[in-house]
Amino acid sequence: MILNRKDILKKYPWIAQKNKKFIISADYNGLICASFLSHILNWKLVGYYDLESLWVSKKDVDQYHDVIWVDLNILPKVGKAIGGHIVSLENETPCGFDTSCNPNLLMHLTSSNFKNKFPFSTLIFLLWLHKYQIKKTLFARLLVLHSDDTWLKCQEYNDNVNNWVNILSDFNWKWLLQKVDKLVFEERIDQILYPELNNIGAVSAFGKLRSAKLNITSKQFQFNPDWDENIILSLFDLFGNELGWTPPKIPIIDQCFIGKRSKKKITEIRNYGLSKFLLDNAVFSYAIPSPRIFNYTSFTKNKKTHILASK
Repeated sequence: MILNRKDILKKYPWIAQKNKKFIISADYNGLICASFLSHILNWKLVGYYDLESLWVSKKDVDQYHDVIWVDLNILPKVGKAIGGHIVSLENETPCGFDTSCNPNLLMHLTSSNFKNKFPFSTLIFLLWLHKYQIKKTLFARLLVLHSDDTWLKCQEYNDNVNNWVNILSDFNWKWLLQKVDKLVFEERIDQILYPELNNIGAVSAFGKLRSAKLNITSKQFQFNPDWDENIILSLFDLFGNELGWTPPKIPIIDQCFIGKRSKKKITEIRNYGLSKFLLDNAVFSYAIPSPRIFNYTSFTKNKKTHILASK
């Protein structure tokens, strides 16, 4: 099966519409998506979500059904979203995801097909959807391939990556992914990209993946907008200088919802029933990060309601 971008844009026309409001994941991946969408579609950034806390600009989020959630998978149907996590069990996908543009859903992949899941970042999916060619410089490639550890996934899961290159055809994959498995590419990551990210404070954790040649551990950045605004601005400047993308304005955060993030075994969810579990626990968002684990966030103890229910 090959995905057709025209069919996807017809089903989810908001992906190509201008002047939308959006909320991003509170990490590097969300920020680079924000730069891209602000630049090509003039989207307005109105909040951040780190899968536990939701920060928003109250005056800009008067109607949640007008907001698009980027690099996220949220459950309420009023929330349009684009993200790349596995969210389906074998024969069950909650109707809340009908409004989500997710490559795994488009390919009918579930927790049973985990080895075949979408291996790229939300940014790269957006680049493919818009058939957008980034600047042909080394640093531009490094910034893009750093999103969601794409370069490391290309090394670790090469067969699956090649499969998705075929699924997402009509794109310049050869240039973008060139030499990601070579020593020289790892040296560029280690000597050029990572020092720059460290210099601006855009490294907060280490990932699980390691590179094949130099045994480099992936570096990740999750942020709290209450005290990391300078780092956010520095990353936007970096994306602007190296990718040529006009950065979004920082939202004025004046409202924060604190949720509860929890973890269950997939077998428990399967035995309980996915839809029933989501409803009984007022689940707002969830993801299946491995074939055995189910991570979810709830925002209220009032069952059968969600944070967006009254909007």
